[in-house]
Amino acid sequence: MTIENIRLSEKGKQQLLQLKKRTGIENWNTLCRWAFCTSLAEPSVPPYEDIPSDSSVEMTWKVFGGQYSDIYAALLKERSVIDGTDDLMLCLKLHLNRGISFLLNDINITPLMSDYS
Repeated sequence: MTIENIRLSEKGKQQLLQLKKRTGIENWNTLCRWAFCTSLAEPSVPPYEDIPSDSSVEMTWKVFGGQYSDIYAALLKERSVIDGTDDLMLCLKLHLNRGISFLLNDINITPLMSDYS
């Protein structure tokens, strides 16, 4: 695996902050894993966009993947072949950002704390 660090875009960070508020999930890596897998579940190739790494949110690959980092690496490699790209970081960024948008727009995600008010 050639990806050692993942830095999110400022837009992605702001979207994740909204997801953190809506879900009550505090860990960036958990939300990023969900976003990545959500995008992978979509068979289409994410549209290309130049995604800057301009936020303060950064994590290592091991933090992103946790105990299943090898599985996430295999999923990323397989998907990069399917998507027709040799650039694993680009593939990850595109899927991560698309997945964050999908999660943010998912009407089934409601604030967990609303159950207690």
